Amino acid sequence: MTHRPKLAVWKFASCDGCQLSLLDCEDELLMVAGAVQIAHFTEATHSVLPGPYDISLVEGSITTPHDAQRIQKIRRSSKLMVTIGACATAGGVQALRNAADVQEMARAVYPHPEYLDVLATSTPIADHVSVDLELRGCPIDKGQLLDVLAALLAGRAPQIRDEPVCVACKRAGVPCIVVAEGRPCLGPVTHGGCGALCPRYDRGCFGCYGPSGDAHPEALAAPLAAVASPEEVSRLYTTITPSRASFQTGRRLAVLGQEES
Repeated sequence: MTHRPKLAVWKFASCDGCQLSLLDCEDELLMVAGAVQIAHFTEATHSVLPGPYDISLVEGSITTPHDAQRIQKIRRSSKLMVTIGACATAGGVQALRNAADVQEMARAVYPHPEYLDVLATSTPIADHVSVDLELRGCPIDKGQLLDVLAALLAGRAPQIRDEPVCVACKRAGVPCIVVAEGRPCLGPVTHGGCGALCPRYDRGCFGCYGPSGDAHPEALAAPLAAVASPEEVSRLYTTITPSRASFQTGRRLAVLGQEES
């Protein structure tokens, strides 16, 4: 019998949207299931096979001491680890707590905060273990996920372009939201992969894929300031991937502009 690689899908602090993107592959998922053994995927099946695992897909950020220990165990049993989505690659919306007092928030929300066992920050998987590949997005693009799985199963390196959303807009002939319509858009500094989904539907990009590798938020500061308030720009940078350094820079520039105005 031909050996089929073991695929495991793991969840940490997240909404499950990226796992649902895999399930949304529908017909393609049947081909994936035929090429691998789905050893662990609680979103889809109760069946669990022991490791080691050839490929582990990890969704979600690390927010508790237990999860910080669990990811270490998963890493040891995984030959390849791919983090999927904004939570796993950048801490996600949960990382908004990183700039606040978690204990104070717990006291305000829970009648017995002493029962909680949480970390002060929400951090990406790569802050805790080595990661072989990151797939960004909120949620990830299912076509990109399928391409990555096909590449890994074929033993070749996945082809993930590190280019901003603006490139996809140009290819699709989408007019620039900032220049043509005078509305804010983070396309020039955001990592591509979504196919410029929001601009295609006449909405400015809000950075769910995080910053591109050569992002320069300082160059975008003046164009954004011309079409949006500092509060709006700051909110854009802190919505999905607030912990990314480039987006933190963009937010600081927006706040600085607010203080100077």
